[in-house]
Amino acid sequence: MNNWFLRVFSSSIGKKIVMAITGLLFCIFLFFHVIDNLMVYRGKEAFDGYVRSLHAFPLLIGFIEICLIILALIHIGFGTFLFFQNQKTKGRYYLRRWAGGRTLSSSLMPYTGFYILGFIIFHLVNFRFSIQEGKSIYELLGSFFSNPLYVAFYLFSMIVVALHIRHGFWSAFQSLGLNHPKYMPFIQKLSIIFALFTAICLGSVPIYFWSMA
Repeated sequence: MNNWFLRVFSSSIGKKIVMAITGLLFCIFLFFHVIDNLMVYRGKEAFDGYVRSLHAFPLLIGFIEICLIILALIHIGFGTFLFFQNQKTKGRYYLRRWAGGRTLSSSLMPYTGFYILGFIIFHLVNFRFSIQEGKSIYELLGSFFSNPLYVAFYLFSMIVVALHIRHGFWSAFQSLGLNHPKYMPFIQKLSIIFALFTAICLGSVPIYFWSMA
């Protein structure tokens, strides 16, 4: 059993399966994160109250954060391994892959993934680890997004996130072997809808605060 496990998850296919599972779990988290962010439209008191209610369960929040870190390490680690492994296939095979009709989002997957990693670190530094005493999250957002450069950076980052989701979401189902011809067209359309939903909803938040500055 252990040898079978090691053989499967040390192979490229096994790594893609793990990446598919961790990627879909991140999509679930991202969906709820989008819903959380949309609470800003209910106003300062409602948003700050909602944030306080979440942080009333520090053990749960800590557990979720640890799980996300572990998932990120696995997803990024396997993705990086596959990226460098694929670099070795450059040449005639690499050119044939382009001839197969790859999309912009699929061809940029490794690069958008690395960019998103940097963006998440930047985001955490500015909003998770920089909470000032006596200043609410709503006020922190308002102060941060009063700078149009940060607004532009976040809008560009949401486009990158959308590109990553647009391909990653449906390809995760394909990696898991759930690519039935009857359902895959729907999943591909759903990936586009989810990518646009995420980019538009999260991208609207910095615009909202910038317009109020």
